[in-house]
Amino acid sequence: MENRLKPMDAEQLREYGHKMVDFIADYYKTIENFPVLSQVEPGYLRNLLPDSAPNQPDSFQHVLDDIQAKILPGVTHWQSPNYFAYYPSNSSVAGFVGEMLSAGLNIVGFSWITSPAATELEMIVLDWLAKMLKLPEDFLSAGQGGGVIQGTASEAVLVVLLAARDKVLRRVGKDALEKLVVYASDQMHSSLQKACQIAGIHPENCRLLKATSSTNYALSPEFLSETISQDLTIGLIPFFLCATVGTTSSTAVDPLLSLGKIAKSNGMWFHVDAAYAGSACVCPEFRHYMDGVEEADSFNMNAHKWFLTNFDCSALWVKAQAFLLQFATTELA
Repeated sequence: MENRLKPMDAEQLREYGHKMVDFIADYYKTIENFPVLSQVEPGYLRNLLPDSAPNQPDSFQHVLDDIQAKILPGVTHWQSPNYFAYYPSNSSVAGFVGEMLSAGLNIVGFSWITSPAATELEMIVLDWLAKMLKLPEDFLSAGQGGGVIQGTASEAVLVVLLAARDKVLRRVGKDALEKLVVYASDQMHSSLQKACQIAGIHPENCRLLKATSSTNYALSPEFLSETISQDLTIGLIPFFLCATVGTTSSTAVDPLLSLGKIAKSNGMWFHVDAAYAGSACVCPEFRHYMDGVEEADSFNMNAHKWFLTNFDCSALWVKAQAFLLQFATTELA
């Protein structure tokens, strides 16, 4: 029993690693044979697995057999060429191989000293990506800004919302939290509402403004200006505006330049959520959809959608990284 419980040695890693690569290669080779949507019923897996964890290790081949027989039938195949739901979320062999290396090194990169290469590589590659997107130089790490990888766009909007909240509360006092107002189109992803809940923004102060077919479901600058004026009149504090490049429902694109100028004139943080369609803007013929991004304080896109990158990899850039550092390391005065 003692021998059976020993961890894998280097040669076993090679053997099992090759078997796993073969398993995945065979999966991709035959992926079109699977029904895209899983055909199982809720709770199917509980009947196939034991009630408690096994006391002894199983053979690697038996584990692969279990995956084939019990797990794959319960998988919705996002990588299938026949998958057209939600949004593109395409990985790649290069992404999978890179993920192997990342998992093998298992770096915990929460600060520079915990692994300098991880921190510096992240900064450099996000600078590369920013240049591909033709983001303003203010978003590059050589200045006061820079990029950082988040798990999802939901995390990204939460991070910048918290930074914006703390920035304005340092100016007006923390007791003004109940007066802070957030604005976006009603086509905005629900992650903004969730971020407001976490940040303590009153639900009634999360303004999701109606977008109609007359603007191709983009947020109307005139409607936004009118709403902000009304809120100022009753003593509220507009502090955060979120625009979208590629809404989930219809890939609508908000007019960034006009919205950004409104945000700036009212001293608001302007965030651009390009999670869905931002990847397409590396193509010159689509870059115009990001015109006006120079007005933004932060910008986010998901590499795990159209960039052939394994989930999860959501890139966030800010013009002033100090605000993120301040909310992460200090308490409100």
